[in-house]
Amino acid sequence: MPGEAYLYGPLTRNGLIVAALAALADQAVKLWLLFGIDLGARGTVRLTPFLDLVLVWNTGISYGWFQQSGPAGQWALLGVKFVAVAALLIWLARAGSRLAAVALGLIIGGAIGNAIDRLAHGAVVDFVLFHVTTTTWSFNWYVFNLADAAIVAGVAGLLYDSIFTHDAVKAP
Repeated sequence: MPGEAYLYGPLTRNGLIVAALAALADQAVKLWLLFGIDLGARGTVRLTPFLDLVLVWNTGISYGWFQQSGPAGQWALLGVKFVAVAALLIWLARAGSRLAAVALGLIIGGAIGNAIDRLAHGAVVDFVLFHVTTTTWSFNWYVFNLADAAIVAGVAGLLYDSIFTHDAVKAP
């Protein structure tokens, strides 16, 4: 079939397994936090002096940009996510290394995990807050989730692959 090379390559299966595991882990943690320990009712849960669990409903994209309160905006964000995942799947079919396939799988899985939130809740469930507080200043990183961490790890893997391997396949 002529279009098959665009949809499936030698490392596609590896990337899809990683994507499924990332999305499942993300959703399992979110469900446990929402319904297992009821993070919304508990408020802030301090894990360490620099790490808290807090519940934030993100109706925008990364860093809370482009907040969308209505259904039209939420569907538009889902549409953009769908197009991005389709492009990443085509890239995955062309992946030339296991690292690239795993990295793309992490990005795809993270995107799917956050898309599930948007469909189920109308917003993405964020819950990890890193912070530093001293007597003179404080710093709070943005609140994120496991899907976001998977996406960042995937991007880092793609950067490493593109810089240090000779057979890295560029994005379509």
